[in-house]
Amino acid sequence: MSTIQMLKAAEKRLKGHARRTPMLTSPFLDDIAGRRVLVKAECLQHTGSFKYRGAWSAISALPKEVRRNGVIAYSSGNHAQGVALAASQHKIKAVIVMPSDAPKIKIDNTKALGAKVVLYDRETESREEAAEKANADGSLTLIKPFDDPEVIAGQGSTGIEIVFQAKDLKVRDAEVLVPTGGGGLASGIALALKEYAQLLRVRTCEPQDFDDYAHSLRAGRPVVNKRLSGSLCDAIITPTPGLLTFPILNRLAGPGMVVTEDECLHAMALAFHRLRIVLEPGGAAGLAAALFHGDQIDGDAVIAVATGGNVDKEVFEMALAKFGDI
Repeated sequence: MSTIQMLKAAEKRLKGHARRTPMLTSPFLDDIAGRRVLVKAECLQHTGSFKYRGAWSAISALPKEVRRNGVIAYSSGNHAQGVALAASQHKIKAVIVMPSDAPKIKIDNTKALGAKVVLYDRETESREEAAEKANADGSLTLIKPFDDPEVIAGQGSTGIEIVFQAKDLKVRDAEVLVPTGGGGLASGIALALKEYAQLLRVRTCEPQDFDDYAHSLRAGRPVVNKRLSGSLCDAIITPTPGLLTFPILNRLAGPGMVVTEDECLHAMALAFHRLRIVLEPGGAAGLAAALFHGDQIDGDAVIAVATGGNVDKEVFEMALAKFGDI
């Protein structure tokens, strides 16, 4: 289980490697939301998402004799790229198991970063079984996308940055809206907030029909999504909450929030026009919740984590075409 000591250690290992991403603001977004909106731009992190933090944290924590054999991971794309880059920086082999319907840009980027990519059908195949097959001799160390203590600790460095950036912007009491798949980022941030800023509270944000965290937090136990694929928000589609992450969020997070794909596309267009950043649909879920579901949020300010910007050109153009006239 991740601890605050692990978060602090991961933050130290990340210094000089991960970017300290900015906290952005816009009066135009404030007007829409009816409160101050602070956007933590993790889309500007290495490889275009927060996932690099957890990947570097987990790989750098491995004993040298284990690390030199290489790593394997499964991911729809952002964790894939984070692991691929962190592995290449450590000069070790990386094998990444990815769903065949992942955005082409994520598959291509993962290959370009030096990883071997193995594709599988997420409707008919298990990613865990595909990873076991690709690692038949057991020589590679599995870096899980969220259910790994060191991955959670690395993602928690985002929360530590949020605390001090919010303080600089005179925000002490706010909800932190986090696009959530398995819950690695949300749980890491929640642990950081508990240690450093207890007036800031995590809220998970998910796409409609793939809102396993919202259902699970209401039920007090993990609930499985009925649908497993078919959303533009591919980056945050997981069947059910993580075994390590759910207990953390069940204890520390507020009620889960749910957004529509159109709201995510609208948030993408607004982020581009008002903040000049590029978001992918899943990475815009927190901003969508901040802008269009303010009745579910307490306080005069809200912090939205913009988790990723790895979007195919066609999807980004669709967002701008549909909501470009703002």
